[in-house]
Amino acid sequence: MKKILENTQWDILIIGGGATGVGTAIDAASRGYKTLLVEKEDYGKGTSSKSTKLVHGGVRYLQQGNFSLVLEALKERAILKRNAPHIVHDLKFVVPTYDWWESPFYGIGLKLYDWLAGKEGFGDSELISKEETIQFIPTVTQEGLRGGVIYHDGQFDDTRLLINMMQTAKEQGATVLNYTQFLEFTKNDGELIDGAIIQNIHTLEKYTIRAKSVINATGVFSDSIRQKDQTNIHKIITSSQGVHIVLDKEFLPGDTAIMIPHTDDGRVLFAVPWHDKILIGTTDTPVTKYSSEPLAKEQEIEFLLTHTAKYLTKNPTKKDVKSIFVGLRPLVKSGNAEDTAEISREHVIEVSKSGLISIAGGKWTTYRKMAEDVVDKATMVAILPFVKSETEFLNIHGHRKLKSETNPLAIYGTDEKQIKKLFTSNPELKEKIHPNHPYIKAQIVWAVQNEDAKTIEDFLARRIRLLFLDAKATIEASEMVANIMSVELKQSNAWIQNQISEFKKLAQQYLLK
Repeated sequence: MKKILENTQWDILIIGGGATGVGTAIDAASRGYKTLLVEKEDYGKGTSSKSTKLVHGGVRYLQQGNFSLVLEALKERAILKRNAPHIVHDLKFVVPTYDWWESPFYGIGLKLYDWLAGKEGFGDSELISKEETIQFIPTVTQEGLRGGVIYHDGQFDDTRLLINMMQTAKEQGATVLNYTQFLEFTKNDGELIDGAIIQNIHTLEKYTIRAKSVINATGVFSDSIRQKDQTNIHKIITSSQGVHIVLDKEFLPGDTAIMIPHTDDGRVLFAVPWHDKILIGTTDTPVTKYSSEPLAKEQEIEFLLTHTAKYLTKNPTKKDVKSIFVGLRPLVKSGNAEDTAEISREHVIEVSKSGLISIAGGKWTTYRKMAEDVVDKATMVAILPFVKSETEFLNIHGHRKLKSETNPLAIYGTDEKQIKKLFTSNPELKEKIHPNHPYIKAQIVWAVQNEDAKTIEDFLARRIRLLFLDAKATIEASEMVANIMSVELKQSNAWIQNQISEFKKLAQQYLLK
């Protein structure tokens, strides 16, 4: 590896392995540029694994009058569904209405949403009666209910898509490394960035690499990378955290989501069916310290439980929460906007005097367009021969149109056949990881062999989503997962014990005490 990294003149080095970074690696490599991506933890460890699992234009941005962002996101929503149909699918939403003005008001707004989507729309919105609303949402609070509005948007599994994107980047020729930390920039005599020193987190081996351009795609951590280029910087990132709780399906049976367009703090609140559970989110609390594992505040938890109880007949308590997770939004500071709920999610590209290209802001749905824009900029900064982006029509790894919602392996797309081969040759691998969930041992082997999983957290949190669905179950399954992974990774008993201990500590953060 040292020889490959140090003897290659890279066209583009990307720092950050979230949606924007991996998307940028796909775009750059598919244009033929020699591309290297480094991520200090696992792909999507931070923000990109902790979204509300929606591929959407953003109804909230429509309320703000930000039509350009909504238009861009709706176009990208359609591209994502076309390029990754095994992961992205249509989801029906109901907005329950209780005041006389709500149905016509939200009905008009959602008709505008349909109109902006045009032929890329997922389905037409319509006003529905009280009886139809109850039919779609049997557990909706019926007291004072007048009716509802139904509309369509997209849903996905964020890090399942990200792992397939990582595989796509590799197939296009990129070198993509998790657990590889960026340490510092190297500069030439003219003080222009000409490479970087990076380090393997596990072996501690360092590499000095040469790159014609460097892209900072580290989300909420963008300013810390910018400071390694120039100590005197004007910070461009601000952030807020979004808390999500996960409940059993009984709170919202069926396959229709609820959207509450205006909560006490001005947020849009969603209750979304996801992997046979219900995901409730999200909050908007400004934060000043950034972590890949932020913690929920007591008032945020109460806010979600209280608002859920307002709209559902069965009132959830802390004991009902199967998992809680928190994501940080990478927001770009704007003039006088103090309320993070009002800051635009449009992306910004900055080029420093020494040539560092930073891309910040944006949202999961628009990752592909962000990648296209930043690679276009990199070609100008590094004076690379310009090649047009073709990712708009590039299928993501696993691409398969036919998909069974009831088959837990369907989300792997075309890889499903390969996973089945594993347990056909070794029937023991068909055994469940946990009796209450559909995941099987073959998925552990597959994740290590084909998806760069290096820790039990990588597997339980991001190759499958069990940590986000049932934190207690992951604690119970952790020993089995560690044992199987240790064989695949040729690790010791000490590694097993350390992995179990570290993971249990992390999983406690996903449980409500």
